[in-house]
Amino acid sequence: MNVLLIGGGGREHALAWKLAQSPLLGTLYCAPGNAGIAESAECVALDVGDHGAVAAFCKEKDIGLVVVGPEAPLVAGLADDLEAQGIPVFGPSKAASALEGSKGFTKDLCTEYGIPTAAYGRFTDAAAAKAYLAAQTLPIVIKADGLAAGKGVVIAQTRHEADAAVEACFDGAFGAAGAEVVVEEFLTGEEASFFALVDGETALPLATAQDHKRVHDGDQGPNTGGMGAYSPAPIMTEALCARTMDEIIGPTVAAMKARGTPFKGVLYAGLMIEDGAPKLIEYNVRFGDPEAQPLMMRLKSDLLPVLLATAQGRLGGVTLDWDTDAALCVVMAAKGYPGAYEKGTEIRGLDAAGADPQTAIFHAGTTRDGSRFLASGGRVLGVTALGKDIGEAQARAYQAVDAIDWPGGFCRRDIGWRALKGGA
Repeated sequence: MNVLLIGGGGREHALAWKLAQSPLLGTLYCAPGNAGIAESAECVALDVGDHGAVAAFCKEKDIGLVVVGPEAPLVAGLADDLEAQGIPVFGPSKAASALEGSKGFTKDLCTEYGIPTAAYGRFTDAAAAKAYLAAQTLPIVIKADGLAAGKGVVIAQTRHEADAAVEACFDGAFGAAGAEVVVEEFLTGEEASFFALVDGETALPLATAQDHKRVHDGDQGPNTGGMGAYSPAPIMTEALCARTMDEIIGPTVAAMKARGTPFKGVLYAGLMIEDGAPKLIEYNVRFGDPEAQPLMMRLKSDLLPVLLATAQGRLGGVTLDWDTDAALCVVMAAKGYPGAYEKGTEIRGLDAAGADPQTAIFHAGTTRDGSRFLASGGRVLGVTALGKDIGEAQARAYQAVDAIDWPGGFCRRDIGWRALKGGA
């Protein structure tokens, strides 16, 4: 079977790496891909925003499954337009993608179906939002309702910060994403990532993971797209996973089906765990990045038939086999990220760093210039390793990091610290 993978980041490299191992795979295409993905797939220059062009490519190349990596094409309705032409897609419809595309939509769904989450208000004008804020305790969370590339969330410690965040949204700082604002109670506890494949009706939980959002060691500094992740997450006990399925994932899947917008794809729940109870922070409608990297390293089952079964509504009875080893991913980013950073710096030593069969170097933002690899993004590499436990995986990952010669890059040196210290 020929497969088209949409995207060009670290998540997509991990998916491409895993899909390429399938004996069922014919040719794997990726649009646009990156220098690392090119080692597992044929990268194609395809305008993903032109759904007609994507469909034509699929028919020309006899694509049996399209796997959509990032959220933006899903929110734009790519899955709908391809499925209308009989092309199977792993990824939700435009209507179902509202679970990520509109934070207010998800909060309202939680209220209607009794799904535990933070108290909130949603607003279409600054005055009403500020009036609500005045009656809330601090800190408080202000979120742009729509997709803002991970930048539309402010945790305000003061009234001034809160009001300024609201004004920034309505003044256009996040474009159309900030036309509506969600003001949310600040939850305390420990965050974890929970993933489940969903075929519209059946939900199949995946292995647990936990990521590190802040840019500096000790979870300091501004939030990023993710500076590292590990799997499994010790905080997600078997009992807590069961509660998450019963109280959060299950009711969400049932709600979306009842509304006539069944969810198909991977549902990624960002959770806050406090006193052994999970609350939903937000949903994403695609694999996490960098959580996908350790998850794909640990998955022993063939990924391709599982994604196809999800797309075709055949998940009932499917089981997955996971490596009992842990996996840990360290993100190497360009100096300056998440602020301004330089592009085009050369990265050396990748072959030596990835020589250990227990290690994989996933590319997130790279291009190739002849035999040279150049950095082309903020988050550039996801150095991922297996180990008998988090400590061994961490040691192996940092050994690979230290073999990479990239003066223009940096990384956190404490990925996995919560697991190694027994939690928060």
